[in-house]
Amino acid sequence: MMNPSERPPDQDSAFPVLGGAIGRRPLTARRAAAVISIVTVILTVAGGVAIWLVDRDNFSSLGEGMWWSVQTLTTVGYGDVVPTDTVGRVIATLIMLNGIAFLTVITASVTATLVEQIRRQRQAPPEPDAPDSDLAASLQEISSRLDVIEASLAKRDPD
Repeated sequence: MMNPSERPPDQDSAFPVLGGAIGRRPLTARRAAAVISIVTVILTVAGGVAIWLVDRDNFSSLGEGMWWSVQTLTTVGYGDVVPTDTVGRVIATLIMLNGIAFLTVITASVTATLVEQIRRQRQAPPEPDAPDSDLAASLQEISSRLDVIEASLAKRDPD
């Protein structure tokens, strides 16, 4: 029998495909966004099918269930069809929370990517041909020229 710490990461996950993808490499903002996107699509489809199966009175077709699931996920909620029983409302709550989580993770992913780019730019040494090094050389040249001008003016005017 295998010790739980010796198991590959994908065997401990409820979603082996996602667990394996997450466990093999470090989680980055981009990979987190990909994982939450996949989970969101799966839950949206599952929610549409589940609401259609549970509440056939209000959701007469699978297409209507899928449409409701997508509009609930995006928090639009037109109200053209709504679940009326407790199980349907629980499904709706899960889909809404998933939609909020999706938007949150995507926003965090974009923010993390931008912050990481700025951090890398600040840590990178300036390239020899970079505009900053040209600017520093130009400022040094101007400073040297000013020193020559000041010395010349000091010789002319003894005051």
